[in-house]
Amino acid sequence: MGTDRYTPRSYDDIAPEQRPTLKQALVPVLGLVAFLGLGSAWLGLDPHIPLIWSIALVGLLGRFVWGYTWEDLYEGIERSLAMGLQAILILFVIYGVVSTWVAAGTIPALMYYGLDLLSPQVFLPATALLVGIATFAIGSSWTAVGTLGVAFIGIGSGLGVPEPMTAGAILSGAYAGDKQSPLSDTTNLAAAVTNTDLYDHIRAMRSGTAVAFGLSLVGFVLLSLGITGAIPAGQIAEIQTALASSYDITLLAFLPLAVTFGLAAAGYPALTVLLAGAFAGAFTSILVQGASFVTAWQTFMSGTGPETGSELVNSLLASGGVSGSAWTIAVVVAALTLGGLLEQTGVLAVLAHRLQRGIRSPRLLVASTGVSAMLTNALTAQQYMSIVVPGMTLRDTYDEFGLDSSDLSQAIESAGTPTGALLPWHAGGAYMAGVLGVSTLQYAPYYMFGYLSPLVLFAFVLAGVGFSGNGTAQPGPAAPAADDD
Repeated sequence: MGTDRYTPRSYDDIAPEQRPTLKQALVPVLGLVAFLGLGSAWLGLDPHIPLIWSIALVGLLGRFVWGYTWEDLYEGIERSLAMGLQAILILFVIYGVVSTWVAAGTIPALMYYGLDLLSPQVFLPATALLVGIATFAIGSSWTAVGTLGVAFIGIGSGLGVPEPMTAGAILSGAYAGDKQSPLSDTTNLAAAVTNTDLYDHIRAMRSGTAVAFGLSLVGFVLLSLGITGAIPAGQIAEIQTALASSYDITLLAFLPLAVTFGLAAAGYPALTVLLAGAFAGAFTSILVQGASFVTAWQTFMSGTGPETGSELVNSLLASGGVSGSAWTIAVVVAALTLGGLLEQTGVLAVLAHRLQRGIRSPRLLVASTGVSAMLTNALTAQQYMSIVVPGMTLRDTYDEFGLDSSDLSQAIESAGTPTGALLPWHAGGAYMAGVLGVSTLQYAPYYMFGYLSPLVLFAFVLAGVGFSGNGTAQPGPAAPAADDD
């Protein structure tokens, strides 16, 4: 996506009479935290409901306190939904892709051979490495998780590895590979909004990514020690027998995988690649598994409900198709709506402005950039916003402190891109939980790269490692605006 499609409102763009004070801007932020705590943690409601409460709160504040018209508020929602449209479309398609790949025998074949090649002792670190390599090659963490990730969940279950641990390893590899791939949309976006050469941006992230991913691999090795020998007697043979009796396990079953990863490596956009993967899956299910044309596309729409004779295999290969994406997409739409209102009403601009006024050293600037990327992620539920808002808001401040633009680009991506998958209401968190069949709160403790990427960033800042220098410019204190308190 290009930065010309979206420019966040700056503090000065907002008319003084419509600009929230700092205290007012904190109301929807605290409200979101309170609503999520009350609705999801205490009452056990789906995240949709707290998000709707938050949307109502910001909408009422915007209309009756800050004086925006309903048309103004709808415009903010439209801009946010337009920015997130690609993610929504990918969600639609990937659910269908998973179903067609199950019906084609692609995912069953990956599980069948994976159970022969992997063992509990090496499974978690091997999963992280393999998914990381695949993501680096194709540039899309969502594509890698929605295809290879689903297969690794099945392999791990057959080896007796808890699904949340497997999901954590999958995501750690996916986001580490994504950050270093020149084909990644978020990597290109972070470079573009900060006016940084793409490969300068990738080189700037290399050390931090290597340390965070290396520590993640060590963690997965240690976790593997606790699950050694956990395979129930005869379970692998039972799973492979059930797979082989229900699907034709041949090399032709890997055709959708070859098409999808080949097109991705050639640089085609993610949505185009996934649509091609869906067609390849439907074609393979007809050619290899003997499905009819109608059945193949009904599977894309309605999902799979295999009857293999093994309850475990049935549960692993059951999928909802495009119809099964409704819950996840509803969360994403609600979260994008909230993010659009927060941006349109100036809440994000006021918070960013106050952040800029409080910065007095280059190290504090870089650390604050990371924090602002994570907060933007939490408030807008969109990883693109976590890159665009702090990237475009703070780039002049980096010039004032004499820091390189790559310092800004690596800060926003190291803290913004990987952390979204830790949040249940975030587009990334909702997507990953949906396709892997493991809730965000279940896999979060094992998604080590999601924690370590920002922590390594902050450690590097504290140690003065990996950045262009301390800078010499020391901007004086900004004059406080009359309505800024």
